Formats: sequence, structure tokens, C-alpha cells
Amino acid sequence: MTAGLLYVTMQPQCGLPDAQFHDWYNNEHGPLRLRLPFFPNGFRYRATDADAESPYSATKHEWVALYDITDSAEFVRPPYTTLREDTIKTEREKQTMSQISVDRRMFDFVKEWKADDYKQAEDIDADSEGTVLISVCFKIQPGTEDKLTSWYNEEHVDMLKKVPGWRRSRRFVTSSVLNPSAETKEYLALHEYAPKNGLGGPEFKAATSSDRAKDVYGTVVSGRVRRAYQWYYTFGPAPRDLNSLSDAAYAATFSSRDGLTKTFSASTTANKRALIQSFVTTPDGVQLPFKLEGSSNPEAPLIVFVNSILSDWGIWDEFLDLFFAKPENRKYRVLRYRPRGRASDPGETPITLDLLSQDVITILDAMRVQKAAFVIGVSLGGATSLNVALKYPSRVQSFIACDTNSLAPPSNPTAWGERIALAENDPQAPTDPSTGARLVGEKLAEATTRRWFVAESYDGGVGQARAEKVKKYVFDNHLEGFKKSVKALYSYDLRDAMKTAGDGVLPQGMKKMAEDYGGNGAGHLPMAEQPEKFLEAVEGFL
Repeated sequence: MTAGLLYVTMQPQCGLPDAQFHDWYNNEHGPLRLRLPFFPNGFRYRATDADAESPYSATKHEWVALYDITDSAEFVRPPYTTLREDTIKTEREKQTMSQISVDRRMFDFVKEWKADDYKQAEDIDADSEGTVLISVCFKIQPGTEDKLTSWYNEEHVDMLKKVPGWRRSRRFVTSSVLNPSAETKEYLALHEYAPKNGLGGPEFKAATSSDRAKDVYGTVVSGRVRRAYQWYYTFGPAPRDLNSLSDAAYAATFSSRDGLTKTFSASTTANKRALIQSFVTTPDGVQLPFKLEGSSNPEAPLIVFVNSILSDWGIWDEFLDLFFAKPENRKYRVLRYRPRGRASDPGETPITLDLLSQDVITILDAMRVQKAAFVIGVSLGGATSLNVALKYPSRVQSFIACDTNSLAPPSNPTAWGERIALAENDPQAPTDPSTGARLVGEKLAEATTRRWFVAESYDGGVGQARAEKVKKYVFDNHLEGFKKSVKALYSYDLRDAMKTAGDGVLPQGMKKMAEDYGGNGAGHLPMAEQPEKFLEAVEGFL
């Protein structure tokens, strides 16, 4: 295999709204490529080299996207080529790209040099903001490739390394899968620098004006084009750009062809919050649907909500409306997702608390979030949030574990086994019309909801409406998914891990809270049953 690079420059026409351009690129086009296993990363850079005499235009593009590829052969075969077929492109992609000048080039990797402390830009803890990229594209005179190579290897890059802020240099050549001739073959050099650097300084001038450099520029290189860029965006396999969707002048909704990704600009939603609905794929191939909303700042602190078993992300609806109604809470982004077991295909990996916790980390990675501000879970989700904090302390700043325990009671397998039997023996249980999967059905839904909600909630009013909403979630849960995921509750014990956790005065505070507890009119899902009171408790901690 030969590693390669997809190098794409773009210039949107004046009539294309910025929000549409970035929404399409960041939430549709880029993530589709990053979901292909041979694209390990993808980045967008914005040019910084325009001036009055040389503005950006159809021939001098302002934007460039770089995608490393593990095997250049993938350039000319499905599924990459399929993405570019007219029958596969969405109508938004067709309409948007019709207003963009595009130059797409494919290269094979030649060589890389990097600083000793260089950190891959796609790494979750990489700080790419302000990174400067210098791109140099050129052809060469016949028979001079060895001369070019020796200059790079013996002098040029060694001198560039002395430039303050130098981070990495890479060389590429037109991909062999394109069968280039000697006359059409292009060479590309990419040089990365820290935001504060010595470009234009004495070290840089020395590297580009030595006798050997002058000789190469004069006798080897032809058609040389040098561009300067600054980092703009790092793609991930999941769409996460709320900034473009939060533009008040942008009124658009989008749905992918498979319906798995949907975006809603803030101006189109009832609560005026931009929303992204998509999915993350786990290492073992399970799709975890998610909803992302809140602050438009891509670096805003992220709160992850983890559902109880048999429920859905709607248990947080009223709470989040109350939460975001307060201006001080709009600094957060909020992510809700459907854990394994909601659908009938939770994968072949046995579901344990550790696996569910790993799923949270997979989501953080896909969102490019180094550390979640808060992970808030209830019931099985509460045990998951506790376990995430214990196993991955560097990835979670704080957590809230609601209505859960650090130890699975010995009675759990029997109790949950009885509930499984109740659902299995329900002759009226329906199937999912879209998949044919058997659903949990009425019997278990009614028994579960009655157990979860206090009797006072069945008041014929708001309380009962909330209970009925949750009952529908239980009713619609896929039976096979429930049977597999509930095993995570059969046996777990976090007590030893908790003993070694550095919680400061928190254990004493929790003990005092338990002593003072007198009931709050809520049962097992307080965020759904008493969202107003739950908000008070959560805000006090946040």
C-alpha cells in the first residue's frame, strides 16, 4: 500500500451564504469521508495570502482541505468513488457545489520530517488553533528528480528545522493511480508552523536563498505556486458544527439520504436551538445515534447525558428546555445519545458497564472533546457515568450519577429475568414496522413506568402525561436489545475503584445529603418526572 493525500482547494461564489458553505462542508461532506476506514483524518485551512493585487478568485482559492489516506488505491475504487456519483450526492451537495470552484488533486506520500515533540493534528489533545500551513506545488524539468530529492534530504528541510516554530514538513507526488506522465506529474510540499514562528526571518531566508536553493529554483522547479494558510477546522467522523447552524440568517434543514444524519438551523426549531442529529460508530461496529445542541462555540464545554435502560433521550426534553431558558447555561453544548440496547442490534460484544463506558469515550473522540465538562447519567446511565469517571478520569471533569448504585444487588439477575419473561410472554407485543424487530410491548412498559413514577404523578394532568411519555419509550424498546443490554446490570462492583478516587470532601457531603433526604415527589427518573426540581439540583452542582 502507498499512503496518500487528497488535496482539495475551493472558492465559493459570492452568492453562496457562508453558513450554508460551512454547514455542508463540516456536517455533511467531511464527516462522510472520515467514516471511511482509509481516511484517518481531515482538515480545513483558510488562506492568508490575499491582497489588493491578488484577491481570492476562481483561480486563487481561499479554502483548502487535506485528507490523509492510508492507501492511494482507494482513490479510484468504491466506496470513495461512490460518494462522488451524482445519484449518491444529496440535493444540498449538488446545489452547494454548483456554486463552488473546486480543484481536487491526489498525491502519493514521499517523505516526512517532524519535530521531536510534534503531535498529530488529529489527536484529541492536539491544539491546532493558529497553526500555519505553507503549501508549495510545482513541476520539475525532465531528469532532475534526483537533484530535487537530494536537496530536500541533504539541505532544505534541515535548514527549515531551524526556523522558529517549525513543526513538520512532508513531500508528495501526483498519485501513481492516476498514471501521470513525466510532463503532468506534480510535486507538493507541505510545511507546518506554530502560530508564533520565524517565517520571513533570517533562518527562513537562509533556507530559501542558499546557493543550492537558488540552483534548484532556477534549473529544476517550474510553475511553482506557494500558498499560506491557517488552520480552520478538524473533521471527525461525526458532524458537530453548531456555529454555522446558529446563524440567525440561515434557515435550513438537512437530511442525509439514509436519514441517519439531520441538521436544523436555529431559526427552524421551536426552541430556537440549532440541532445536529447523527450517529457515532463504535470500534465493534455499533451505531450510537446522538443529538447535539447548545452553544455555537466549537470549544464550548460539553455535557453528556446517559439514559436509563428502556428509556430514550426524550427523558431530558423538559429539563433541557428549562436549562437553556437561563442565559448562563447557554455556554454549554449538550449531547444526548441512545446507548446499546435501544435498538435490536447492540452488537456481538457482551454488554458490560465497562463497554458502555467505553462508548462514552468513543463519542467524546468523535466529537473531538478531550474532556467532558460533565457526564450526567440515570440508573444504568448513572452507573455508567460513575464508571466513566473512575476509569477515564482525564476525560471527565465532573459527573452526576442519579438513581443508581456502585454495586449491582445480588437480586438483579432474577428481578430483570422476570421482567424479560414478562415482555417475552406478552402476546400483544408489536414489532417495529421498519425493521420487524419485536418490541417490549405493553405489559413490561406499564409495570416499569408504574415502578419508576410515584403514585402522585398519576394525577390526570402534567405528571401523568410525563409518565405516559416515558411509558411509550419503554414500549418501543427493541426486546432483543433490552435482553442483551440489561446484562450490564447483572453484576458490577465499583466500590474498590471508588475507594481510591480522590473526591476530597464529596463523600461527606453525599452522606449529609442522604441524611437530609425527605423525598421530592420524584421516583426513578427525576429529570422526566420533576424537571424543575432536578434543574435546581443540577444547577447547584454545575
